[in-house]
Amino acid sequence: MPINFPFLGETLALLSALFWALAVIFFKKSGERTHPLGLNFFKNLFALILFLPTLILLGEPLVPRVSLSEFALFFLSGLLGMSIGDTLFFASLNRLGAGISAIISYTYSPLLIGLSLFFLKENLRLIQILGIILILFALLLTTQIKLPEKVKKRTLLLGIALGLLSTAATAIGVILIKPLLAKNSLFVVTAIRLFAGLVGVSFFILFLPNRKEIIKSAFARKGFGYNLGGAIFGTYIALTIWLGGMKFTPVSIAAPLNQLSNIFIFLLAALILKEPFNRERVFALIFAFIGALLVIIG
Repeated sequence: MPINFPFLGETLALLSALFWALAVIFFKKSGERTHPLGLNFFKNLFALILFLPTLILLGEPLVPRVSLSEFALFFLSGLLGMSIGDTLFFASLNRLGAGISAIISYTYSPLLIGLSLFFLKENLRLIQILGIILILFALLLTTQIKLPEKVKKRTLLLGIALGLLSTAATAIGVILIKPLLAKNSLFVVTAIRLFAGLVGVSFFILFLPNRKEIIKSAFARKGFGYNLGGAIFGTYIALTIWLGGMKFTPVSIAAPLNQLSNIFIFLLAALILKEPFNRERVFALIFAFIGALLVIIG
């Protein structure tokens, strides 16, 4: 049955940013004790387990009723975004630190918008382009650039390259399946992508000498609650409605709204973690709100 809800895609894109920001607060705490690959493995595994009863309750088939070619594209999308993209991001983060990694992640919107305009033939109005610029400017206002101590030029360049490849893998994964989202169940597609992400991460871990320690860190008693919260809010909820945003609105609109998660992160960090809320962040919040409004009303 067709869904008739004004700005459904835009609403889902904003909600996914909010839920992902909440998940990041949990991941920030769990990352103090859990190996990044172990955390990636845990969040994909737990979310996939949650999806099994979800599919049953919604009357969706546990064995996807999609063609082999569609399944292959959904699987490849999950492999690119949730396995390869995440692994490259972790590798980049370890070399660059959070500040520069955040700036590189801001290429997500421009890259995804460029790919959608070229491959999906989407269009943007001038007012929407202005809104996207305001959102990116707001993100830069909240970013603190700090290089890791005594970082080598080669390490810096490698970290930047890995970060850009991570963003590209995620963006390509979205473009691959956008034309198929309209005729397929959002929950089935998300479950396939989760399965692909779990398979890919498991493959990476399998060939690491410290694989037992990596897995063990994800299920340790200390930090387990944070891992659980991040998996529920980030992978189970945010990932589903993120894909819903991509399904019900053009990619070029959903992408910049998704990146408002960075704005929500410092808001939640101020409320929950009692982090400082300075003047730059106030201006960033104003610019982000105006930018989002221009993107939506455009």
